[in-house]
Amino acid sequence: MKMEQSIPVALHKQSELEKNDHLIRVNAAIDVCRYLLHQGQPFRGHDESKESTNKGNSRELMDYTIMHNDVIAKAFKNAPENNQLLSSTIQKDIIEHFAEEVLSCILKELDNGVFSLLVDECRDVSDKEQMAVVIRYVDTHGLSNERFVGVLHVEETTSAYLKSKIDFIIAKLGLSPQQVRGQGYDGASNMAGEFNGLQAKIMRENSSAYFVHCFAHKLNLVVVAIAKKIFDVGDFFDMISLLVTSLDHLAKERINLERTIEKK
Repeated sequence: MKMEQSIPVALHKQSELEKNDHLIRVNAAIDVCRYLLHQGQPFRGHDESKESTNKGNSRELMDYTIMHNDVIAKAFKNAPENNQLLSSTIQKDIIEHFAEEVLSCILKELDNGVFSLLVDECRDVSDKEQMAVVIRYVDTHGLSNERFVGVLHVEETTSAYLKSKIDFIIAKLGLSPQQVRGQGYDGASNMAGEFNGLQAKIMRENSSAYFVHCFAHKLNLVVVAIAKKIFDVGDFFDMISLLVTSLDHLAKERINLERTIEKK
């Protein structure tokens, strides 16, 4: 009878130990992801095999954590190979949960108020077109904030397609297009076009979503226009560009220039 009772007790103890070890591994994986996200560091390595001298930031940081914490080391030692919680899939799940928490804090700060949209698109290193979306708003303390809320892969760069993507992310955040009070883009026709650009399509639905041309792009356009009219200005910027390019590869000359500037 005692033997029969001891079997379920032993299984229960083993199960509790496995649960505890699993929780330790989960917390360790979360801590590693939190650190890398906070520092803005990449996760994966080119070669993550056991023989690799550099397995990437995530694996290397986890190995370092295991090396300096006996409890975590024991939890990983007891874990089967398919339950190490080191795969890219697990990392993506953790990252997505962090993103949800951050967005939740942003929406709480926004407090269902009005906001402006800042949008730009460009190609990443894999040659895919990506659209970054930022919202700008004033919080309950009267402070203006700009918060990144998402990046979306876009297969087209037409104004209609980009608007559908913006509508998607606004809906995903639980917000309404009627809360938009401003738009900020570059001067590309698909974004800033007066009749068929993205800003025009949004203003047709919400006349309060005023468009403001990106100030950095406006300054660039002003400089280009002046350089075309006044050749001395064009020559000046050409010389600056030449100096920067040349001194970037000549350490000694750059140091001499810095010393000369300091003396003056």
